[in-house]
Amino acid sequence: MAYIVYILKSLKTEKYYVGQTDNLERRLKEHNSGKVLSTRNGSPYEVIRKEEFSTRNEAYKRERVIKRYKGGEAFKKLIEYSGIV
Repeated sequence: MAYIVYILKSLKTEKYYVGQTDNLERRLKEHNSGKVLSTRNGSPYEVIRKEEFSTRNEAYKRERVIKRYKGGEAFKKLIEYSGIV
């Protein structure tokens, strides 16, 4: 099973959300349907970056690193060169 760290961009507010899951399609539907409290007001969202890991622990660690980047130059570079989907 693969674990995915993802970055979403709100098409409404243009803000970003970073998370991790084992089912990106299901998780994106949850974000866009308002089931996730922290993203409820920014729907709809699009995936702008995803990274796959073999363990949940690796994905969790990467998620924490990206969240520390948020708002800084490293985050800007990460989303600028995402090359997703």
